[in-house]
Amino acid sequence: MELFGFEFKRKKAEDGTKNQSFAVPQTDDGTATIQTSGASGGLFASVVDMEGSVKTEADLIKRYRDIASYPDCDMAIEDIVSESIAAQDDEKVVTLNQDDVKLSDSIKKKISEEFDEVLQLLDFNTRGHDIYRRWYIDGRLYYHKIVDINAPKRGITELRYIDPRKIKKVREVKKEIGRNGVQIVKDIEEYFVFSERGITPGTAGNPNLQTADFSTKGIKLSTDSITYVTSGLIDLDRNVVLSYLHKAIKPVNQLRMMEDALVIYRMSRAPERRIFYIDTGRLPPQKAEQYVKDIMVRYRNKIVYDAQTGEVRDDRKYMSMLEDFWMPRSEGGKGTEIDTLPGAENLSQIDDIIYFQKKLYQSLNVPITRLNPDQSMQIFGRASEVSRDELKFSKFISRLRKRFSELFSDLLKTNLILKGVITEEDWADIESKLRYNFMQDEYYSEIKETEILRNRIDMLNQIQPYVGVFFSQEYVQKKVLRMSDEDIEETKEQIAEEEPLVLPGQEPATEPGQDQEQGQVDQEPMGTERPAPKP
Repeated sequence: MELFGFEFKRKKAEDGTKNQSFAVPQTDDGTATIQTSGASGGLFASVVDMEGSVKTEADLIKRYRDIASYPDCDMAIEDIVSESIAAQDDEKVVTLNQDDVKLSDSIKKKISEEFDEVLQLLDFNTRGHDIYRRWYIDGRLYYHKIVDINAPKRGITELRYIDPRKIKKVREVKKEIGRNGVQIVKDIEEYFVFSERGITPGTAGNPNLQTADFSTKGIKLSTDSITYVTSGLIDLDRNVVLSYLHKAIKPVNQLRMMEDALVIYRMSRAPERRIFYIDTGRLPPQKAEQYVKDIMVRYRNKIVYDAQTGEVRDDRKYMSMLEDFWMPRSEGGKGTEIDTLPGAENLSQIDDIIYFQKKLYQSLNVPITRLNPDQSMQIFGRASEVSRDELKFSKFISRLRKRFSELFSDLLKTNLILKGVITEEDWADIESKLRYNFMQDEYYSEIKETEILRNRIDMLNQIQPYVGVFFSQEYVQKKVLRMSDEDIEETKEQIAEEEPLVLPGQEPATEPGQDQEQGQVDQEPMGTERPAPKP
């Protein structure tokens, strides 16, 4: 059965026995694995056991989306997504950096054009925030790459989002019996299975999905036609991809219960209640109880006159135990008495709620200081004044961006190969050298670099009198300015090509030969001092 969609033609190894192993390659994308083994002269079957993985993933995705709608969790998610995707007017959200790529300028220009087309297909400048939020909440992202089969050189013509509950990546591992009866991995085939009704286990009595049932239970899709990006978090015991919200499930549930308990407590203890002590004399217990009920009904009757309609009606106010208390009092005690039960006085204490809110923010790696909306945030200042939590949060955002960049990398690869700009072998060489720069709306990185440069220049000014005496120029460039050998050579070439800078009040520098003709002395090297005259 041919796979639906397009597939790149890859060169297969001439001898399949070169890289033999008994272990199946491990991945971090939650792929369901089919173990297929057989021996000569026997029968073999292939079965996909999706009882635990697929069903659990669908439940987890539903739970992630449920807790993401909780107000406190939603506010934390918005902080993360807003820091990762900073959209500003007339500026690109993501740019491609090819400084480390060793290709011609024409090829680099075509790669940049294809990257811009990928952003246009995703409409990332407009919908980047929504795409990133969807990936962060679900923990995975699927896109179907639609290509014109009759004209594949046009590249990707359309991208369609696929619900992660309706698709699953499957890996079919074929094994054979090798020497000494050991099963050796012979071939590995990967594909996706899509079903409009969702990938679910089989019917009762047949909990497994067999490979023969794919034609009826789902559609097989080639791996090249699907873009699949995960969070990178995986439960190795169940082989299930997790979302970054997985750690927040328990804190959100605890916070919900605490808030519900607080509301119930306030409703039951906040109002002041009246206590009616009814004198029942020497009545028996049953008649005393009936007497108290008659008095309750008598005082519940209330004649109401409606001035607008002129209607007079009898409204019965049935009071529950949360409002008033009616207590019989036997002979020998006091007479009928009405007392007041005061309400609770500790209703303003919400330390438990604040505690679980902090636990929620900690589980999502969001600084707790952002929980207080009244607290001002310092944008400009020295890097030493930035809190440790903000620094950790900045590193966390960088990791998220790198993982999410796999979406651009896969789409860019498909477009470049289909249009014949590069080959698949060339892409393997430049993939790790491409950098995706996300726009930042905070100035921490710039402040940090500026402060580091300022400290190095201050140190250079202090050590300059000793250059050429105790320290060499190369030592200063490497140890003080922290320049590499490539930076030093590049700086020398740039200085030699540039014209000398003339500051206000200085005369233009002359040629060395012209200085000798005029009897002038060449400028001494930096750091040398004239010997002091002997006394």
